Amino acid sequence: MPPRSVSRSAQWPSYVRVAPWLLIVGGLVWNSLDPADYWGDPLLAAAAVLSGALLTLRDTVAVAVANVTGVLVLSARDGSLGTGDGYLELVNTTFAALLGVGVNRVVARHGRRLERVRSVAEAAQRAVLPEPPERVGALSVAACYRAAQDEALIGGDAYALQVTPYGVRALIADVRGKGLHAVGAVSVLLGAFREDSHRVPDLAALADALEDSLLREVDRLSEELRMEGFITALLVEFPPGKGTVRTLDCGHPGPYLLGPGPDPRTAGPPPRTAGPAAVRRLDAADPGLPLGMGGLGVARPAPETWPFPPGCTLLLVTDGVTEARDAAGEFYDPVLGLAPLGPFAGPGEVLDALVEDVARWTGGPRDDDMAVLAITHRAGG
Repeated sequence: MPPRSVSRSAQWPSYVRVAPWLLIVGGLVWNSLDPADYWGDPLLAAAAVLSGALLTLRDTVAVAVANVTGVLVLSARDGSLGTGDGYLELVNTTFAALLGVGVNRVVARHGRRLERVRSVAEAAQRAVLPEPPERVGALSVAACYRAAQDEALIGGDAYALQVTPYGVRALIADVRGKGLHAVGAVSVLLGAFREDSHRVPDLAALADALEDSLLREVDRLSEELRMEGFITALLVEFPPGKGTVRTLDCGHPGPYLLGPGPDPRTAGPPPRTAGPAAVRRLDAADPGLPLGMGGLGVARPAPETWPFPPGCTLLLVTDGVTEARDAAGEFYDPVLGLAPLGPFAGPGEVLDALVEDVARWTGGPRDDDMAVLAITHRAGG
């Protein structure tokens, strides 16, 4: 869906549209009470410039006309119209009105330029990070990407979903760093995943193939990026005809399983719940190293298998979710955050609830990008 074009005045709270008019009323009243010194003129000038910077051209022109008309009426009332002081007052007010219109045109030009840049960035994001299909066999899928800054539409978080001969495979990853280097690494990673997931039968071997592709790309980078660049990733596989899911953790936060009951493999206490939805994190027994750190000589762990019965949802997130902080510096915990918000009818509801809850938890801008992929095993699918 293309981005909607929203006027600047619609982006601001409603009281912003009233502020210039309040300044005009205050300035004119002040001048009417003390016409000799015209102490209200700064308020009139502020109204003109403020409307130009924040409102539409129509509103800016209306404020300018109101300014000039109000000064003409006051000048006629106190007898200064046609005198030197009256002409000077009218020239000053007209100049402020024209300045407000000029500011409006400059801001509008900048807004159009920014909109073009955003359109290009959105096209690049869709090319690098396309939306996964909503349904794949018995699976329903939903995904979202939220940049830390509203102006940024692309970054170093990534997700992908691919139908392969070995089942449906998914990837979520977080590239260390920002900027074009991170975007380039995401492009290489997703391209390699789409290609290698079809020919590599094992998740561990798939991780090795992805790392080989990344290392070939790293050879073209600076020494600093070669030494410090890495990608945390989580590989997921849904074998066909089985109610299970296989995961391979490469230094990434573990996935979350949302479902009606406890994990039948565990003999310990039931998962933490705080409401009608059971939410638990599937932590790997042996988390592996991030991609790009294979040169350390540490063996890659074997994939783990988890029950994934119909009705359950697997939630894959990046650290933009798990490291979101509240005002007290506490990290967000999806287990405690999502449990009281369920049950959820599908992956879309899970994503909406998670994004809103993280925004409520942080109470403001986040420090990191956030990518989320939710996959639901539909009953009877």
